[in-house]
Amino acid sequence: MKNVPLIILLLFYMTNGFGQLTGLDQYHIVWDQQSRDASESMPCGGGDIGLNVWVENGELLFYIARSGTFDENNAMPKLGRVRVKLSPNPLEGTNFRQELDLTEGSVKISGQNGNRSADILLWVDVFAPVIHLEISSNLPVKAEATYENWRFQDKLLQKNEGFGTSYKWVLPEGLMTKKDEIDFVENAVLFYHHNQGKTVFDQTVQQQQLEAVKDQLFDPLHQLTFGGEMRGDNFVPAGTLNGTYQSTPYRGWKLESRSPAKKHQLEIQLHTGQYPSPADWETALRQYTESPETSARERTRKWWADFWERSYIFIEENEIAESTKAWQIGRNYQLFRYMLGCNAFGQYPTKFNGGLFTYDPGFIDSTRAFSPDFRNWGGGTFTAQNQRLVYFPLFRSGDFDLLRPQLEFYTRILGNAELRSQVYWGHDGACFTEQIENFGLPNCTEYGWKRPADYDAGLMYNAWLEYQWDTALEFCLMALMLHDYRAEDISDYIPLITSCLTFFDEHYQYLAKNRGRKTLDEQGHLVLYPGSSCETYKMAYNASSTVAGLQVVTEKLLALPDHYLHEEERQKWQDFRQRIPPLSFTEFAGHRTIAPARLWERVNNTEAPQLYPVYPWGIYGIGRPDLETAVNTYRYDPDVLRFKDHISWKQYNIFAARLGLTEEAQQLSVLKLQDSGRRFPAFWGPGFDWVPDHNWGGSGMIGLQEMLVQSHGDKIYLFPAWPAEWDVRFKLHAPQDTRIEAELRNGQVNIIRVEPPARAKDIEVLINR
Repeated sequence: MKNVPLIILLLFYMTNGFGQLTGLDQYHIVWDQQSRDASESMPCGGGDIGLNVWVENGELLFYIARSGTFDENNAMPKLGRVRVKLSPNPLEGTNFRQELDLTEGSVKISGQNGNRSADILLWVDVFAPVIHLEISSNLPVKAEATYENWRFQDKLLQKNEGFGTSYKWVLPEGLMTKKDEIDFVENAVLFYHHNQGKTVFDQTVQQQQLEAVKDQLFDPLHQLTFGGEMRGDNFVPAGTLNGTYQSTPYRGWKLESRSPAKKHQLEIQLHTGQYPSPADWETALRQYTESPETSARERTRKWWADFWERSYIFIEENEIAESTKAWQIGRNYQLFRYMLGCNAFGQYPTKFNGGLFTYDPGFIDSTRAFSPDFRNWGGGTFTAQNQRLVYFPLFRSGDFDLLRPQLEFYTRILGNAELRSQVYWGHDGACFTEQIENFGLPNCTEYGWKRPADYDAGLMYNAWLEYQWDTALEFCLMALMLHDYRAEDISDYIPLITSCLTFFDEHYQYLAKNRGRKTLDEQGHLVLYPGSSCETYKMAYNASSTVAGLQVVTEKLLALPDHYLHEEERQKWQDFRQRIPPLSFTEFAGHRTIAPARLWERVNNTEAPQLYPVYPWGIYGIGRPDLETAVNTYRYDPDVLRFKDHISWKQYNIFAARLGLTEEAQQLSVLKLQDSGRRFPAFWGPGFDWVPDHNWGGSGMIGLQEMLVQSHGDKIYLFPAWPAEWDVRFKLHAPQDTRIEAELRNGQVNIIRVEPPARAKDIEVLINR
């Protein structure tokens, strides 16, 4: 890399900070042909609601999903499908347009048939759980809106359908998806699901021998009720109907307009909560009063405008051509960030395996042609190594409000993880596993239904997941980064951080004491055995992913201002830092490399944890010591070379960017973020997971960000792995509440603006000529 002189170009100031964002409209998705089916849908959403929207055979359809809707089996079912038809129908003509308007977070549909035309606007209130549908036409039309539900009766789950639940591949005999309740109430359709009877939480507690403390455990499934109401001012009930869509039978409850009109409006209000009875849930649903539609619309538009203003990456924006890979990945970065923005305020994190935008699974895998509720790898299971890739990119994009659902997920289940340690081993600290349920216990099937009678009840009887306890440390890192980036008060997360560290300190001394007289090795370090370096290097001794995580989290904890830790606590963690073992190293072809662990028994997966000290832990990288060893690991370790790929959760694009390997970072980013091959270009997958694969998109975002901006200490490095031939304009965030807007055009670097201005002196531009 070559240092390039800084050229500071201060542009005009606007009242909203960095000025009016221009260029985003080039990334709007516009279709001039209707869709064949749900696989050609586009995402729309806001707050914590996601819609898959498409027009098929002249009818508008959309699926409804919402964060935190988990049934008795811990599937994450849709809240139904809505079908809208106009008559006479302007959407049956040859003129058609459907647009995802990113600037205001809406889908706009227009059609013309002869002398009749209509415009449809679909949007979700960011600040209230309400979906709005607005229809306007040049001539009066009649409107029909049918709420469609495939859970109108109890249904026996089929083989492999259990992969959409916490039971995965081991279905209890006779396991049912229980029906929803749907009916007309006055001039509306009311629909809901009320969890009752035994849930997977109850089964898991019994399986994992925790019944003695069951009343102390957090249970999010008990009496959980979710659903909503569809109504319109000019709509009245028009009966029920039966049908089939993509092999799934459904029942529909139809509303129709009293008379033809030029304007029609429909609202769907949702509500989720734990209630003793459906009547209590319905009362809570009715108590909600939304702001007037005009003000709700303006607040929502402003939220999206602010969202786009705080961060963006535009690549080759003056060469708009969808066939150009550079332009594609800039567009798809924005599209995926939009999808994350649709769950800004969810009670639960955005799911790695589809987020809010899954659709009929038969379009993805013909052997799994189940209902639209299906997603592979479960609904209430939050696989940690996948989830972290969805949330790490939010730091550089400045989407700090979107971090809350993921961080609060861990604080909410902290007590359950601590009870595991106390019940099984009699020591303190939170024991979080990799495949973790929304109630903080290991996934029941991954835990193992057929276990040796004398096997430790605290362990997962699982070749991939045994002893993998370090993944929660990455979410501790997120909490600490929130302080680094924003100086936010993270007091609520300190118990999570210290409890995770306590587990490793106490558990590995506990294990050593059971093996022999000494609890530490001859250097006074913990013996982290048995451990796991990701899911790949099993029965590991001092796994590098664990060692690096403990080192960085402890150092960042100790670097917090004094008020976070009193003197005794600070001394405790200083002493603990001395007990953390060092990273291990090896050699290939005469080159020193980072080892995945000091020792291990077998290789079980295809991850590269020997590069975790590069990302996420940042021990190695640009501006840090001994970069050569990390580069050697990337280039010479035979397992790293053998496992290298771009699909799904593979993060080689991030490794290459962090190491300043521009050409490889460029190639891998193109492979990551190029068009998905589906009609909506950011619906990647299935990869290792499902469609849309959100850890595929998240890892792509991170890699692109790290090519543009990296930081270490007070230093900020711009363009550390960016190809000089790609023009780019971006706004990204760095620690110390820093925002940077810069561009590269024709090889010329311009720093447009830095806030706070004092941080400009800390910037160093690196560009590969």
